[in-house]
Amino acid sequence: MKVAIMQPYFLPYIGYFSLIKHVDQFILFDTPQFIRHGWIERNIVLKPNGELLYIKASLKKYQRETSIKDIRINNSENWKDKILAQLIPYRKIAPNYLEVIKLLKEILESETESIVELNYRSLMKICDYLNITTEIKLWSEMDVEIEEVKAPDEWALNICKALNVDEYYNAIGGNLFFDKSKYENAGIALNFMETNPIFYKQFSNEFVPYLSIIDVMMFCDKEQIISMIDNINIHS
Repeated sequence: MKVAIMQPYFLPYIGYFSLIKHVDQFILFDTPQFIRHGWIERNIVLKPNGELLYIKASLKKYQRETSIKDIRINNSENWKDKILAQLIPYRKIAPNYLEVIKLLKEILESETESIVELNYRSLMKICDYLNITTEIKLWSEMDVEIEEVKAPDEWALNICKALNVDEYYNAIGGNLFFDKSKYENAGIALNFMETNPIFYKQFSNEFVPYLSIIDVMMFCDKEQIISMIDNINIHS
């Protein structure tokens, strides 16, 4: 069984979906401590002038040691309408604006206060849109006992051992984070997935990579996106 484990990101970039599609089970690791200014509650799209623009869910105040699964959304703030308003400039040039906004409204119609539930819902909706059928699970709900973790790279290792996983996949950016010998000794193949560079027409001729999947969906049709998601290299 091929497994990937990632924290539950908010409307993540296309490489995240490559990872989801090319494994058998994708686990949302929602028990670590929440870190501010990451990708749990926000992501990036573009302004018409090519500048970066953050779209984000508003969060309630929390203690520093709060885990991701216990972070709550502040629905007393009008953050949903703000996101939709921030995306209005796409209407003038993005061919899929109406379709993507309809999907985003379906994602945002949930009244949940859990950022994890919101992100899980968004991933499921977008995966359905892109015909990705991989099983996605929340780690906090799996009720699996694992060995004591003594180093950061052992969370994935010990989860894989507990689930009898044969192959573990991680995004290419984490290749220096893992001690490969630990995985070899456990009989687990450690692989790193790299999404090849993608280019598509945005607001201007200067392409900006690593944006939210929302930007990709605005400008590209489903077949194009699926082709991008499948254009990967695997490194062991």
